[in-house]
Amino acid sequence: MAAQSRRGPEAKWFRRFGPAYESRALRLFCFHYAGGSAASFRDWQSLLPPYVEVVAVQLPGRENRFAEQPFRDMRPLAEAIADAMAGELNPPYACFGFSMGARVALAVSHLLRERGLPQPSHMFSASSCAPSRGRPVRGWNESDDMLIAYLRELGGTAAEIFDSKELLDMYLPTVRADLTVVGTCPPRSGLPLAVPLRAFTGMDDTEAPPELMRDWYRETSAAFNLTKVSGGHFFDPAGTTEMINQIASDLEFTVRNHM
Repeated sequence: MAAQSRRGPEAKWFRRFGPAYESRALRLFCFHYAGGSAASFRDWQSLLPPYVEVVAVQLPGRENRFAEQPFRDMRPLAEAIADAMAGELNPPYACFGFSMGARVALAVSHLLRERGLPQPSHMFSASSCAPSRGRPVRGWNESDDMLIAYLRELGGTAAEIFDSKELLDMYLPTVRADLTVVGTCPPRSGLPLAVPLRAFTGMDDTEAPPELMRDWYRETSAAFNLTKVSGGHFFDPAGTTEMINQIASDLEFTVRNHM
């Protein structure tokens, strides 16, 4: 399915991979992992109910934004995304973030609250150690060899990238910048969000295992759930299906409450 685009300065931040229906009941903003792209959510529109509009956030430094410099600091990144999202917050919306994306989604949601804009009806975080744990982020301030070893350990990076010096030379600066965003992000201050939050963790994940994901409850004063699925940092197919089905169930409840 070809990506749908909309005009305006904010359009470069978002990719839509399904029909451009204007009557969907809820938008789900999806934030990708470090070194990833909006394309990681290419299939989600067909896997979620038709009343959900999947809007994949595209950070600079990759795919159609390859010529742009990636961000290296959370605050200006969150400000730029919040600027782009400001006109997209109706109908009700939810946020999903995977790994780095979970931290970016959290920062953006806090910034939207600071600006007095609508909050998400639901937050989903996956494969991201709870911010309050203060666990050091690996890779961002290490040598290229150590960063490559870390990426191999995590999985999720295409094998052809490791096999090509040219591709690695293009890829490493972007993934290093992404990891720097999270690695240098200061601890959150202020009140937690008043938004239901569900965290997903892979039962075999050594980077963000269940015991390091549980403290996501500290990021909300509303309901919190931790869901364990099969797989490692990047869930296996069964785990991914379980996660998407759970998101669909939670969003159905949200939509019914807004009708």
